[in-house]
Amino acid sequence: MKFISHEEANPGSEYTLGGKASNLLRLKRLGIKVPNWIVIPKEVLEDIFIIEPSNDDHHSDLFQKISSIKIPDLFIEQVVGHFPDTRFFAVRSSAADEDGSEYSFAGQYDSFLYVIKETLEESIKKVWCSSFSDRVAQYRHKNNLTQKFGISVIVQRMIDAEAAGVAFSINPVNGDRNEKIISAVYGLGEGLVSGELNADNFAIKDQIVTERLADKTHRVILDIAQNSGTRTITVEEEKRKVACLSSGAISEIVRLLEVCEKEYQKPIDIEFAVMKDAVYCLQARPVTSISKPIESGEDYIVWDNSNIIESYPGVTSPLTFSFIIKMYEAVYRQFADIMGVSSKDVDENSHVFANMLGLLNGRVYYNLFNWYKALALLPGYSLNAEFMEKMMGVKERFVLKDVKKRTRFSERLRVLNLIRIMLKNLTSLPKMRVVFQKDFNKTMEVYEKIKFEKCRPEELMQLYNTFEQTLLKKWKAPLVNDFFAMIYFGVLQKLVVRYKISDDAAISNDLLCGAKDIVSTEPIRRLLTIADAISKNPDARELFLLKKENEILQQLSNKAFEEIKNHIDSYLKVFGERCVGELKLETVTYKQNPSAFIKIVKSYVQQGIVKNTDENKTEDHLRDAAEKKARKALEGKWSRRLVFNYFLKHARTLVSQRENLRFERTRGFGMVRQIFSAIGHQFYTAKLINSDRDIFFLTKKEVFDYIKGTSVNKDLRKLILQRKEEYSVFEKQKTAERIRTNGIVNYGNDFSAIPAKSINDGDLKGIGCCAGVVRAKVRLVVDPNEVENLNGDILVTSSTDPGWVTLFPTAAGILVERGSLLSHSAIVSREMGIPCIVGITGLLDLLRSGDLVEMDGRTGEIKILDRHE
Repeated sequence: MKFISHEEANPGSEYTLGGKASNLLRLKRLGIKVPNWIVIPKEVLEDIFIIEPSNDDHHSDLFQKISSIKIPDLFIEQVVGHFPDTRFFAVRSSAADEDGSEYSFAGQYDSFLYVIKETLEESIKKVWCSSFSDRVAQYRHKNNLTQKFGISVIVQRMIDAEAAGVAFSINPVNGDRNEKIISAVYGLGEGLVSGELNADNFAIKDQIVTERLADKTHRVILDIAQNSGTRTITVEEEKRKVACLSSGAISEIVRLLEVCEKEYQKPIDIEFAVMKDAVYCLQARPVTSISKPIESGEDYIVWDNSNIIESYPGVTSPLTFSFIIKMYEAVYRQFADIMGVSSKDVDENSHVFANMLGLLNGRVYYNLFNWYKALALLPGYSLNAEFMEKMMGVKERFVLKDVKKRTRFSERLRVLNLIRIMLKNLTSLPKMRVVFQKDFNKTMEVYEKIKFEKCRPEELMQLYNTFEQTLLKKWKAPLVNDFFAMIYFGVLQKLVVRYKISDDAAISNDLLCGAKDIVSTEPIRRLLTIADAISKNPDARELFLLKKENEILQQLSNKAFEEIKNHIDSYLKVFGERCVGELKLETVTYKQNPSAFIKIVKSYVQQGIVKNTDENKTEDHLRDAAEKKARKALEGKWSRRLVFNYFLKHARTLVSQRENLRFERTRGFGMVRQIFSAIGHQFYTAKLINSDRDIFFLTKKEVFDYIKGTSVNKDLRKLILQRKEEYSVFEKQKTAERIRTNGIVNYGNDFSAIPAKSINDGDLKGIGCCAGVVRAKVRLVVDPNEVENLNGDILVTSSTDPGWVTLFPTAAGILVERGSLLSHSAIVSREMGIPCIVGITGLLDLLRSGDLVEMDGRTGEIKILDRHE
């Protein structure tokens, strides 16, 4: 048995210190005056009490059981011996998630003050038992936190405070980051925390202290009669309306706040006690609840990842983000030029194009403020904004207040010029796509012949810089196609309603079903062909059913499997980069790890998913039915029929080509991945980094600066270690779909997703993408690589990318939390005729695997029929 004190720099990972003790250890290392303390880890107390609590144990019953268990006298003597010349102790809780950045657990656990040696054992037991109390259970339930039993317990020297209180490095009421708030009372701070006593309040801003003094009638002190515990007494008349803190104490508390905030890198609150002109810090923790920040001018930003999460799911590496933010800047500057925006306007808004994206807790977000500012440069801004929102899947309009004012005449000229440019681009788009494809393929052919592993880092850097120009300067065709896909699909939806073809625009999804030219479904067809060939070959079928992936790869070299191997090699050559997270450079692709692809093929063979499975023609039936309905509504209305068919034809082509051109982006990003993977291997070989994959924890600039000799970091290992520690925290966090930040983005702003409230059946609704009513159990999938077959369940996930497509044929329906009508899951589900709904807020918080639901892919409604226990 042991306890941990602040003198121990490394307590060991086998012990749980808890949030409060960890913070005290951090404060002590900063040189802050903290009363002497020790913590008895949760594991030590569990070894002593040897009781396995359950949810049925009542708090008082549990304490009765614990009371009969003796903490060894020697252990208590050792604890007391750590505090020479100390008569009174404070005994407090330190739970694993207490005093954290999200939840404080303030007042939930018991604590005891002025504890003497004789009652120390009992106080420790009571604090430990308080983790099983009803109020803690209710707090956890309210905040959707997992129930945890047992806590660590802090024993600390009791400060006989003349004054005490709490202080905030930010005004928690109005969110003003430039204002610090101190609340204090005479005596101990318990009366302040409980709200029983009036407190003096001090606001400090721009070094000016504004006092708001209270009539402090009482204070909490040691109960002298009992020689332990506390009692409340009356404050002397002459002190009641006098500030309980001196100017020196206020200055020291402000200093403590600044030191702590610098350490924690976020707003902080501390509890303090003043004794004999010395200020002691009793605990510190991040502020967990801040009111809406003050808005001033343009220093607030709205972030949204409704659609971009499809391309960059989960946390995204520093290397990937540093690469794509440059891509977005260059590509959308090019788009503005294509759409007739003057060079002067583009240059004046260079800061806008350079910050189209953000990285919040390791996750990629659109900076809507800058997206809308860029969009506002185009003529006809309000119309374009509506279409853009449909394409991006943005659910809530972001109002831009400072759109550049133009005269009516000049705006009309700009609109006319835009129409001229649009017509020119629309006419030349087919040729533009062909030229783009030819040039891009030519560049890819050159790079595919290069042996990157034999190149020096400086050669790889130059190869990247040359290839980057292909990605940045020759992307006109995909940009123009995307723009027209957005416009034509939006118009098609409006015409469906205006021409009374349907009461809602959902039928436009059915009209786009059954396109045979979408490259995203080609991997499925090839997979089915491979699975079919294996199933027809008894030896191959036995190989895939009985052997592991690596063994299968080795034995495919046998002549008996030549046809199957050729199919697989062809697949990997063409679609080896198409996988989950394919646009993230850190992703290990099928081309890099063929065993992962063999695993998918193996699952298809095991489940009997072969070529004939694809021949259900559901998508054709949906399309035919929608066309029949349109013909009937437009019968005898030739002008309307002409307009409708024009937009339908172009919408089909543009949406299909949008998906196809996105595949070229996948190929391009795959080449960038190969280059940086080769640099990573070179760095690892030179012992500059600990693993070749550590390269992804550096930014592009950091990698190239290190090669060129302009790096400010000599030791890359230390930098990478710091990044890994940050990202391990990011992995555990859940961020909101839409985030509003004020001022410095990474300071004082909450990125956390708000836990969803319980709902009644039928309250779920999203955007219907492919018609069809399905009643089935749902399966929540976070990583499709961990699921071999859905066996007719409804797929439920946060977002999908093209790498998910191999799982689609095994699903009865698809429900996606994020996305839009033009997102990948929507387009591919329409092509395959699988009922699909996207953009379902709170989906993953409200459904669990095994829940029985009924989904309507036309209306976007989901009814919860039965909860799985």
